[in-house]
Amino acid sequence: RRYPTVEIRAEAFNGSTHVPVPPDSAFLKALLFDLRLTDDHIFVEHRDTCTRIDRSSVRSLRTQGGDLWPVLAFQERGLIYACLPLVEGTLEPRPPLLTVSGLSQGLALLLGIMDYISSSQKSEAEMSTKISQLRMLLIQACPLGTPLNTNIRSLNSSFEDIQEMPTDENQPAWRSNTYRGKPQVSVCITEKVKCMQYDKRDVVDTWQVYGAVNCKCDIEGSAPNVTLSLNLPSNGPPLQDIVVHHCVTSIDPAMLMSSSIEPLDDSVYNGPYRFPFIPPSDSFNLCYYTSQVPVPPILGCYQLIEEESQLKITVNLKLHESIKNYFEYCEARIPFFNRGPIAQLEYKVSYGQLELSREKSLLVWVIGQKFPKSLEVSLTGTVSFGTAGKEHPTDYVCTGNTAYVKMHFRIPDFTLTGCYVDQHSIQISAPGKPKFTASRELISSEYYLWNSKAPAPILYKTLLD
Repeated sequence: RRYPTVEIRAEAFNGSTHVPVPPDSAFLKALLFDLRLTDDHIFVEHRDTCTRIDRSSVRSLRTQGGDLWPVLAFQERGLIYACLPLVEGTLEPRPPLLTVSGLSQGLALLLGIMDYISSSQKSEAEMSTKISQLRMLLIQACPLGTPLNTNIRSLNSSFEDIQEMPTDENQPAWRSNTYRGKPQVSVCITEKVKCMQYDKRDVVDTWQVYGAVNCKCDIEGSAPNVTLSLNLPSNGPPLQDIVVHHCVTSIDPAMLMSSSIEPLDDSVYNGPYRFPFIPPSDSFNLCYYTSQVPVPPILGCYQLIEEESQLKITVNLKLHESIKNYFEYCEARIPFFNRGPIAQLEYKVSYGQLELSREKSLLVWVIGQKFPKSLEVSLTGTVSFGTAGKEHPTDYVCTGNTAYVKMHFRIPDFTLTGCYVDQHSIQISAPGKPKFTASRELISSEYYLWNSKAPAPILYKTLLD
């Protein structure tokens, strides 16, 4: 979908640095090329050079009219989600991403579309039906190019069911209806931790925390004002790279100035983080943030040595003493690429149990819901393989002894930063005392332990630098 009004605004804002949006076919061709989905076997310096590391989903597309930036694009389940946010200013020099408000709006809209399409993606026919309804839904969600409601699943797919515009002039467009009933507020803080551990002196381990605060406010009134505060413990690392939902009415500029790109100093803002907002009718992500925590939750070492026709593996894991020792699930997955099915396995685990996948190419070490009192567990074993077939996994990066263990875990009622919602600080301009529920969780995401007996790929070393 194109918005001529937004393109006119972009031309006015960008001035001489404006790059016109090419026709749909040319835009698609440039996007597929940049995503390496066409001509991927040909080396193109500006796209494939080692100095270019894709740190985010924001891209620059080369077109006949110039470099089109910022294009927000990512892939999920075989589909590409992309949009071109408006930059309210000149494009040269390129402004910092955190100052482009259209990026967070565009990302929220794309995530809403992705959630709508993937919610019940069972067949191609069902997917085609949902995609055909998108144009109708976008008229409601983004009528003139500015997202008003990014929860696409909550919208109606036909014009017959669309509500009339609210008669109350104070009701914002993102509140599609008014609630009737007992006031309720639900908040969930979800933190995901990415980690790369190498167990090497010459390579630095890296980790990063990404948080999202999801809210659902069932409150009467056309435009209720809500103020919510996020707090940190006294020794908690500050929140950084904060991006807020467009329903937030005001915010302390110091919160937005804290960036993970800059080194931390004593003057960094460490809360409490206050968010006054007029909530949408449905659940939404109030804000996103990152944080530089001092240690990863699970420290690990993986060693894989090939001797004759078998592999010797050793995995040691230690839960840091500051981490809550209660998991909904915790397991270490050990894949074996470019080899045949596991024909023989001898192992010893100090805790938990080891399982072999159905295709016999993956070991799953189920640690369970708690680490032992020592907070340390270990696995040793030898593995030999049969003849490789087409059905067994291959990987062009992880060849030979270059391999990894990937951790999967979830810790309920816990955040790595210590971030929590103080329910006593919540303020609501509505009659009655609302019922308040809060939850927290820490989830692993791209949590790798690389084989210390082999060199890890350079790409993975720089992912989190």
